[in-house]
Amino acid sequence: MGFTKKADPSPSPARHQGHVTEDSVNFSKQAPPPLPDLSLRRRAAPEKPPRKLSVSPEIGDRIFERKMTMFHFLNCAILTFGPHAVYYSATPLSEYDTIGTSIKAAVVYLVTALVKLVCLATFLNVSENDTFDPYQEALKALIGFIDVAGLYFALTQLTHRNISQNHKFQAVGLGWAFADSVLHRLAPLWVGARGLEFTWQYILQGLEANANLVFSISLAALGSLVWLRKNKPNSLIPIIYLCAGIVATMPSITSYLRLGLGWHFPKVVGFQLFTSLVMAFISWQLVSACQRPSL
Repeated sequence: MGFTKKADPSPSPARHQGHVTEDSVNFSKQAPPPLPDLSLRRRAAPEKPPRKLSVSPEIGDRIFERKMTMFHFLNCAILTFGPHAVYYSATPLSEYDTIGTSIKAAVVYLVTALVKLVCLATFLNVSENDTFDPYQEALKALIGFIDVAGLYFALTQLTHRNISQNHKFQAVGLGWAFADSVLHRLAPLWVGARGLEFTWQYILQGLEANANLVFSISLAALGSLVWLRKNKPNSLIPIIYLCAGIVATMPSITSYLRLGLGWHFPKVVGFQLFTSLVMAFISWQLVSACQRPSL
């Protein structure tokens, strides 16, 4: 029988010298245990909820009333002056840059209003009661024709850009109406519409300003037919003069309705709106008829 050499169960020296076992690799990959934090941490103070400012109900009501009055003022201001801007931007006036013509017409209106104010203060008597005086109203209507003279100067004497006659009278009427709204309605609107008590008066004044815009453009259109249009049909001349006279005396007519017949302000404004639309339609038809070539 032969003798076989038994394997030595003890590890060889080569395994201990320079040879890395799997167990040693796994041990090296493990993170070292965390060290205890010995620093003294300062405890953060608990956050306090923000303090809410307590507003008394009276102050809250005042703030709400102030916001509502300003909102009412803005609505009335847009109703009074907004249609002028809409008319300028929606028509060819903005394309032809006729803002200079409108500004010149507004300046002429301010001078005309100053002359009217001097004449009214000189020749009219101040009545203590609101009654209709035919003599005073006739004199007021006669003084009101100063506006016609001012429109004549704005249409014929002022230097305008190279624009058509239709654009000219529209720009003049727009500037005339805007100056009238600023002069007669801006200050009462600023003082009254911001009051604590709601009233329909300033909304009605805005509607009245819209009617005045239509009246001013219609009167400027009729004035251009009278003073600038030479080849107009002879049959239309009496109608043109009649419509121009009605529009020019509209302040006296509304004064008679309010003082003589006792109409309330809403009813007078409704009459002005209806009459302005009728006069605008008639003026447009007259302008169209005068522009047609004569046969």
